[in-house]
Amino acid sequence: MSQDIIRDITDMAMGGTSAMFATLFTNPIEVVKTRLQLQGELSKGKHTVIYRNVPHALFVIARSEGLVALQSGLPAMLGFQFCLNTFRLGVYRISERRGFTTTSEGRTSVVRGALAAGVGGALGSIAGTPFFLVKTRLQAQSAKAIAVGHQHTHSGTWDALRDIYRKEGVKGLFRGVGPQIPRGAVGSGSQMVSFAYAKEWLRDRGLCQSPLLLSFMGANLGGIVMTLCLNPFDVLATRLSNQPVDINNRGKLYKGMTDCFIKMLRSEGGAAFYKGLGANYLRLGPHTVLLLVCWDQLKLLEEYLRS
Repeated sequence: MSQDIIRDITDMAMGGTSAMFATLFTNPIEVVKTRLQLQGELSKGKHTVIYRNVPHALFVIARSEGLVALQSGLPAMLGFQFCLNTFRLGVYRISERRGFTTTSEGRTSVVRGALAAGVGGALGSIAGTPFFLVKTRLQAQSAKAIAVGHQHTHSGTWDALRDIYRKEGVKGLFRGVGPQIPRGAVGSGSQMVSFAYAKEWLRDRGLCQSPLLLSFMGANLGGIVMTLCLNPFDVLATRLSNQPVDINNRGKLYKGMTDCFIKMLRSEGGAAFYKGLGANYLRLGPHTVLLLVCWDQLKLLEEYLRS
């Protein structure tokens, strides 16, 4: 195996590893975000508000189900983040190292950077769809008094994967892959380009020279931009993943991404696509910082070991 291929594999592994590290800290907010996105599903008019906001949701879940419930679906979330970021950060890093993401002057190219990150994000999202499906169902499962959305009865990640495959086949494991592709592409493209551009902007103006601080500041901007671009697709993916299915394995609530979009718009209005926005940023902000700072440090370590 050539050194170039070994280095490409290392780049991809660093992306997946960084994401799993960040997920350990941010999964509780992912649980909250999932429930906020399912709350009031297809309700026309007023509905019972169980979770008012992120702090209230954290309190309600911990009080009703215990602190361990805040880590619901963690193995599945780790699997999803590993698949997503192995491709997302891996493809971007490989492209960056080969000069594809920069102009002839060595500046960050918005179009090229977004394309590299978008392709990687789309591929990673497809690969991680079975884990996203399972993590959504497990995080939605709750005590009856605070339940929102359809309640599945999976006992854990591997039980859920086996159960879905047995009842719905391979196609069932990729339920909700439609919005996952633009979710991954748009989210990754916006995050990676804003991350690279912010670091470049700060460095050029002499506002920050520390590699660690540059990563931190760039990641914060990347988290904001990514959240705004990602949230509508994230809500669609959550709804499609958690819906019940009939005896023919067809969704009972939505036929697909377009049908889900239209029904949500008619029943809940345009604001529904930004349900859980605050929770999404509170997860993506710290997650992005931990992920990209860890990723940057691993890249520096790899370069040091190679020198």
